[in-house]
Amino acid sequence: MLGNAKFMALALGLGLCISASASAQAAGSTGGNTASAPTKVGIVSIQDAIANTNDGKKELSALQARFTPKQNELKALNDEVEKLKKDLETQGPTLSEDARATRVRTLEAKQKTLQRNYDDFQAEAQQAQQEMLNRLGGKMMNVLETYAKANGYAVVLDVSNPQTTPVLWASEATNITKPVVDAYNAQSPAAPAAKPAGSGAAANKPAGAAAPAKP
Repeated sequence: MLGNAKFMALALGLGLCISASASAQAAGSTGGNTASAPTKVGIVSIQDAIANTNDGKKELSALQARFTPKQNELKALNDEVEKLKKDLETQGPTLSEDARATRVRTLEAKQKTLQRNYDDFQAEAQQAQQEMLNRLGGKMMNVLETYAKANGYAVVLDVSNPQTTPVLWASEATNITKPVVDAYNAQSPAAPAAKPAGSGAAANKPAGAAAPAKP
């Protein structure tokens, strides 16, 4: 099964590294003094930030509704494949050679269909999610840049993907993901998405689809 977290574990690829402006000249100063350059370094998980904005929650809810029927179809087909495999294992020794060969061909055909449908689903889901991230990413970048400059950050690193931005250690105080989400929501006219009773953060993410059964 493809879990909820994996659905959202697609690389955003924004390559975020914002450098704030250099120190400004102190106007009218005889001694030529300059303001101190920003020195703070911050980290942010852009994927988590986008997903937790009001806009992101609405978009994820829409993706959930769009892909749930296809996920259910994949699960039903996966269950059918698993039943065929189990039946073949238990009844195979008692079947004639022709009957067993027929069941093997049927199983192989179902497995190929499942794999093809699963691959198509994955490609469509990834494209839809990337389009969502692209729509919201530009606005998030503007909010982040404004926040970073206003709060004296020289550099902000995106830690959504540790492989592309390998931050080995960072103080929790450097994590500005939540403040950036708050800043985004303050500028967004969208109302917060309603949460089902007893739901957590994962409830806002599309449910997982059945992975193809292995022979």
